[in-house]
Amino acid sequence: MSIEGNTENLTASDKESGKAVYGAEDKKIGSIDCVMIDKTSGEVAYAVLSVGGFFGIGDDHYPVPWKLLRYDADLDGYRSDISGNRLKGAPKHGSELFDWSARRAELDDYYNDEVIRPG
Repeated sequence: MSIEGNTENLTASDKESGKAVYGAEDKKIGSIDCVMIDKTSGEVAYAVLSVGGFFGIGDDHYPVPWKLLRYDADLDGYRSDISGNRLKGAPKHGSELFDWSARRAELDDYYNDEVIRPG
């Protein structure tokens, strides 16, 4: 499904897939593979970044809190203060089943991200 028309600051999730993410050194650190939406709040919680590999083979996937990314219209991509080295030390989504419920606090702590969730 393609979403067309004037959406101002809105974007469809499939349009963000593949967008570049630039880190603290203004170097590309990866690209958005997918976004994870909190079903309770309806807000985007994480972008899963694809890093390394070649045409999707051998790449690693790192969930990053969405609020750490800022859209840059000149790049048609995202900027973050995350360095490539910090990203590579982060919890990653591997080939095993990733338990989002159990790993959320670990991800938020790693990125020093203050997250307020309903009780």
